[in-house]
Amino acid sequence: MLRTKRRVIGVVAGIGVLVAGAGMARAEEPYIPLISKGFQHQFWQAVKAGAEESAKAHNVRITFEGPETEAMVDKQIDMLSAALAKKPQALGIAALDSKAAIPLLKRAQASKIPVIAFDSGVDSDIPLTTCATDNLAAAGLAADKMAAMIGNAGEVGVIVHDQTSRTGIDRRDGFLNEMKAKHPNVKIVSVQYGGGDHLKSAEIAKAMIESHPNLKGIFGANEGSAEGAAIGVKESGKKLVLIGYDSGKEQKDDINSGLMAGAITQNPVGIGKCVVDSAVKALKGAKLPKKVDTGFYWYDKSNMSDPKIAAVLYD
Repeated sequence: MLRTKRRVIGVVAGIGVLVAGAGMARAEEPYIPLISKGFQHQFWQAVKAGAEESAKAHNVRITFEGPETEAMVDKQIDMLSAALAKKPQALGIAALDSKAAIPLLKRAQASKIPVIAFDSGVDSDIPLTTCATDNLAAAGLAADKMAAMIGNAGEVGVIVHDQTSRTGIDRRDGFLNEMKAKHPNVKIVSVQYGGGDHLKSAEIAKAMIESHPNLKGIFGANEGSAEGAAIGVKESGKKLVLIGYDSGKEQKDDINSGLMAGAITQNPVGIGKCVVDSAVKALKGAKLPKKVDTGFYWYDKSNMSDPKIAAVLYD
């Protein structure tokens, strides 16, 4: 009886060692949470796909999460706090508010957790690098396209996702500054913020059209803003030049139908790869550039099937 009990204890002890060993093996796999600005747009699903591809290649574990809408700054801060509580080896953040995340990022810095910003930077030098589109230049190109299509004169409205994130600020300012510098006869009559929500942006577009009967064009500064502007234009029954930002099935359909003239596409899969690649490099002690420009393209009905363009469009 005693001999049997010892044997059972030995087996249980052996299992304990095996479990502990497995736990140690898992602990050695770097954990890198990515906190996104949202989850509702196809853009973020494409970023996630790129991040997962890189994570698999580097044999690291990632999580990818974001709030339900891009207006939920407080919820994103809670997600960031919860991610830091898990003591990750590195961290990726696409900040909804370029200032609100800084206190938590300081905590990460104090804990020697490398921080990689993506899509939308923060007003701090804490991130070792930022993987993002040059949004000032991209929105400037959208302004040039808009001006050319309305004959370099007339009234234009702008619908932006927010005025707190770096992407919102840069896309707004890139568009406005380019118009002011190069197209002085184009008048920006309204800049409104729809939180990236297509329904809210649609109502904004309709109100904009009603308030400005001579409106010639609208620029939607992200996927939700552009999709909403298209809905608003369609429901208003008015013909005007609509230019968007990002991709997604709805925008591509609107461009093919002629409702939208064209849009700026980013490289979301490339952004996702870049953030994980950069985090892995940081963990190996490599010095990173302050910014990685992941590129952008203008696309319209004429070039959507071009392999180079098609590769960065997403559904």
